[in-house]
Amino acid sequence: MESPAVSVVMAVRDGAAWLGEAVRSLQDQTLAELELIVVDDGSEDASPAILAQFARADPRIRCLRQEPAGLVSALNRGLSEARAPLLARLDADDRAHPRRLEAQMRHLGAHPDIGLLGTWAHTIDANGARIGSRRPATDPEQLRSILQRTNPFVHSSVMMRTALVRRVGGYREAFAGAEDDDLWLRLAEATRLANLPEFLVDYRLRAATRSADRMLRQAFSARLARRSAALRRATGADPADALLRPPDWRAPEAQNGFFGDIAVLYRTLESGDGAGLAALPRLALTPAERRLAGRAIGMALEAGGWREALRLAGRHPGFALMALWRACRPERTKP
Repeated sequence: MESPAVSVVMAVRDGAAWLGEAVRSLQDQTLAELELIVVDDGSEDASPAILAQFARADPRIRCLRQEPAGLVSALNRGLSEARAPLLARLDADDRAHPRRLEAQMRHLGAHPDIGLLGTWAHTIDANGARIGSRRPATDPEQLRSILQRTNPFVHSSVMMRTALVRRVGGYREAFAGAEDDDLWLRLAEATRLANLPEFLVDYRLRAATRSADRMLRQAFSARLARRSAALRRATGADPADALLRPPDWRAPEAQNGFFGDIAVLYRTLESGDGAGLAALPRLALTPAERRLAGRAIGMALEAGGWREALRLAGRHPGFALMALWRACRPERTKP
């Protein structure tokens, strides 16, 4: 086929339940000049057979298989194979609305100063029914500010300029769990970012299945990404360049690095140590960290009884309220 206008990169591991919906949503795009690069990261379910069937019927679909190496590796392999000047993402359990790629390509063509463009998204449940929406900010200057605190983009909705993503280094393994936060922060130093105020993606949420370890890693990586970005702005050098893998906040040497105080925080959040929680300063925690703090208080309650819980609540009332809130409200999450 001729060179595509957009390369869509999808990573999958054991995603047979919704993979067909995701691929068909791309086949139904009003923009036909696309290629879909699916990197199968060692699936053991029916995903390889599903992908092979799609690829036989549609030459725009390329399926690459690798031994299990993780999401970052799979996304970077897809990035390396992309042939189009624009790179779009879609998770293997989400759906793109028919106009999505055309609308984003037209907007980027009219706004050459924008290097990353997301969209609004409907949230759907495991059965595909709408359960809510995500309407992140759209203004580039507002997004630049928000990005210093949290991630204002739906990863499955973004379209980026391929050469620019390659120039900043793609996704980085050291930030696994929040590899998108890190990439957006680095792109924001080289270009303007925006969101289209249109619902162009269905973003699937399911009952929470993530382990505590995965939730800790994601929140840690997000905070690490923002610490690295702040130091880049202050010094012109990236302290994370020396990190080849996700840091271990449990390691004694972690407290000597540029993220030493973050390591202390996460050792405490992981352990649920009552004395450690009581000794924490009144930090400006992210929503994810507040949820983890609620879990840690629950662990301290089990270990120390109500007296210990009340002592912690007096020191960190917000943590205690979060613990109660989590106990009463089921979570939905993107695994």
